[in-house]
Amino acid sequence: MQEMDFDNLKLPKCKNFTGYKPCLSYKNCLENGCQMDNSHTHTGKKILIISLDALGNVLLNTSILTALKKKYPESTVYWITMKSAKAILENNKFIDHVLAWDDEERMIVMNMDFDVMMNSDKSFYACAFANEVKAKEKFGFLMNDDRQIIPANREAMYNYRMGIDDQLKFRDNQKSGSQIIQETFALEYKRDEYVFDFTQTELDFINNYKQQIKYDRKKIYVGFNTGCSNLFPNKKMTIDQHIELINDLAKYDDFRVVLLGGKEDTERNLKIYESLPKKVQQDIIYTPTNSGIRSGAGFMSICDIVITGDSFGMHLAIALKKYVIAWFGLSCWSEIDLYDNGEKLIPEGLECSPCWKKVCPYNLECIQMIDLKKITELVKKFALVNPITRQNN
Repeated sequence: MQEMDFDNLKLPKCKNFTGYKPCLSYKNCLENGCQMDNSHTHTGKKILIISLDALGNVLLNTSILTALKKKYPESTVYWITMKSAKAILENNKFIDHVLAWDDEERMIVMNMDFDVMMNSDKSFYACAFANEVKAKEKFGFLMNDDRQIIPANREAMYNYRMGIDDQLKFRDNQKSGSQIIQETFALEYKRDEYVFDFTQTELDFINNYKQQIKYDRKKIYVGFNTGCSNLFPNKKMTIDQHIELINDLAKYDDFRVVLLGGKEDTERNLKIYESLPKKVQQDIIYTPTNSGIRSGAGFMSICDIVITGDSFGMHLAIALKKYVIAWFGLSCWSEIDLYDNGEKLIPEGLECSPCWKKVCPYNLECIQMIDLKKITELVKKFALVNPITRQNN
């Protein structure tokens, strides 16, 4: 057996080579060169994306990936995020490695050399980490010696100003969050959509679930994403508003209501369901709230329409290309792109909105102003302009 030359050890620049085991059984890449014979496996540019905070932002930031791969067609993409957000990025054809924000994964990143680093988060820990990452080019945000967040590149200045200029953020800005983050990273903005794809196993689960609920292609399935994260609880429509709206839609035989939500919405969904008349309850699809992000996406996928506030559920509905009816109050509606597939309900003439306040001094007037009758009319309009048998289902 030939002894390997330690002094002239050359490792293949291949995404599959780990140095731990063969990429292919009984194929020796060190002696015979890369055996994959596939240009898509070439390492190319090594790119690190840092996107940690807020599930909705992580999903929105997947809209950079199409432009990223156009700019760096031969590349290996690493994305580090919070453990709670990893599921959002699974089975993404553009991402080679999804890393968790923990000691082990951060240690791995700190021992690598990247060609490009892109940090989307304006938080001290994300920016301090971005400072320490070894990369030839850095985009997004860093931290200076005075513990101040700073832009890493000229193109990030607009995004940077959005954080410190209320007039720009709340009144003047007309750019979507997707456009802002792509421009921050010096990518060509083409209004690319979010990237979220189910595995075949998940698609099989969805089909089985449709059989379980006796899915009827002749009905319009109207999803209610009832909650939001506990960080900004005032984004929610009231329980009474949900009950009124569901009762109104239940009058129409063409519609079937689907209750959606995460684990933080369990109690809320139960209250809504139990407050409905028995006849309405019998036709509602009450989906589990504690089965995780990807299962929740599977339940949402059966819907044609999703009614939601500005939350992760809204971003998920956008990613799944559902018709989205979204209401806004404290958050900035101009930053949300529904990709011409939905409608935003905006509080007209309310000077205090948007505000991003966690405590409202005005009795949540922006939520009280939500036009429930308009939502019903939008659902009815959708039913009129869409064929009964829908190809995407």
